[in-house]
Amino acid sequence: MAAESAAIVQRLWNYCSVLRDDGVSYGDYVEQLTFLLFLKLVDEQTKAPFNRASTIPTGFGWSDLVGKTGDALETQYRHTLERLGKEPNLLGVIYRKGQNRIQDPAKLKRLVDLIDSETWSGLDVDLKGDIYEGLLQKNAEDVKSGAGQYFTGRVIIKSVVACVRPVPRETIVDPAAGTGGFLLEAHRYLATHYELDKEQKRFLKHDTLFGTELVDGTARLAVMNMYLHGIGGDKSPITVGDALVSHPGIWADVVTTNPPFGRRSSVTVIGEDGSAEKDDLSYERDDFWVTTSNKQLNFVQHIRSILKVTGRAAVVLPDNVLFEGGAGETIRRRLLDECDVHTILRLPTGIFYASGVKANVVFFDRKPPQDSPWTTEVWVYDLRTNMHFSLKKTPLRSEDLADFVACYNPENRHQRAETERFKRFGYDDIVARDKVNLDITWLKDESLDDIENLPEPAVIAAEIVENLRAALDQFEEVAAKLNGA
Repeated sequence: MAAESAAIVQRLWNYCSVLRDDGVSYGDYVEQLTFLLFLKLVDEQTKAPFNRASTIPTGFGWSDLVGKTGDALETQYRHTLERLGKEPNLLGVIYRKGQNRIQDPAKLKRLVDLIDSETWSGLDVDLKGDIYEGLLQKNAEDVKSGAGQYFTGRVIIKSVVACVRPVPRETIVDPAAGTGGFLLEAHRYLATHYELDKEQKRFLKHDTLFGTELVDGTARLAVMNMYLHGIGGDKSPITVGDALVSHPGIWADVVTTNPPFGRRSSVTVIGEDGSAEKDDLSYERDDFWVTTSNKQLNFVQHIRSILKVTGRAAVVLPDNVLFEGGAGETIRRRLLDECDVHTILRLPTGIFYASGVKANVVFFDRKPPQDSPWTTEVWVYDLRTNMHFSLKKTPLRSEDLADFVACYNPENRHQRAETERFKRFGYDDIVARDKVNLDITWLKDESLDDIENLPEPAVIAAEIVENLRAALDQFEEVAAKLNGA
């Protein structure tokens, strides 16, 4: 991050510690910054040299806040959030269900003055984007807030996008957009790797990037993140809702995504006695191969369904998707037959904010119908065995993924060579494995011989929980079949 943007991030972040004493969390603080910063940006755009018409309804703009103090400021801010949350398109996504979390009017006034002291429109687009992404990063690092679950590391995102290599005028979709990391990296890649003409630039700004996000608060962060990077117009590129409910009506050339880590989709059902229970949610869709309540397996089916024929996908998935029986085995068989599942990157542990997560990036291309399986070989890169990373002490760096990108060979992935960590497995060998298990290892794990290199207790505990959940899911599936027999 440039020194100028880092300094602005730190200045904005320092004030958060003042608000923490009033119970304002890091996540709440970034949300309040988003509300106020958007108003300031729109206000600046109405002045010279831009002279654009304001999209904010009269009486609810930045100037209506700046001149007020005390209870009048708090009242105006609350009414502004309520009013803008009812607007359509971009405004509605940013302000939907927005609430004032800063109860002390004096501290709210100080935050307004802090934002007002900077001319944001005068900053370079990349600089504004860096500042906001810096705030999102700091928010994700606050493990207690849980924000990290929506945050995929930039290093992983950058390497994945470098492999799928989007090209101008392609449609790029993230059905689990989070704060927009994958979409923004695709935008960066297109803007820096091609000499775009005027029409291609217009297409990149308005018609290339689309996403869906379930959580209102996260969706507003994604929209603001993209807005500050110069993406989109008055219409939001992010749709708020459950991506798995139905086909979005958009067909993707490229899907890059990291779906939520939770295994099951569920809704809260209120009984007649007022009690609340979680009810597992299965999606009855004609374009899905099987019906299951496993969230990750449903995302795999959804992603395949929204890809154009010859479209390509790169999806971050937990280990259970690679080895789970029942619906998991059915989906893997169908995916191998109807798509070209050509590459799996086994990610190391210690790189996600949720401890103990074992995940992979699965790369596949959708293909037209044919009698024979489309997958002929799967290449697996093992970046996990004997690799040790942590979020703070030994973070994953770009150079740690450089060998994978080189082995992937984005220029022509049909010309590859095996290495110690990169191996080829034929289709016949894979389907002969128990439950078509794609969780493939071949390197000797040195930690098994050295007690000093054992994972942290929290990681071991998380692995045990994950294995027990997988076993329970399979027992429940067997029980359901027996009951239905």
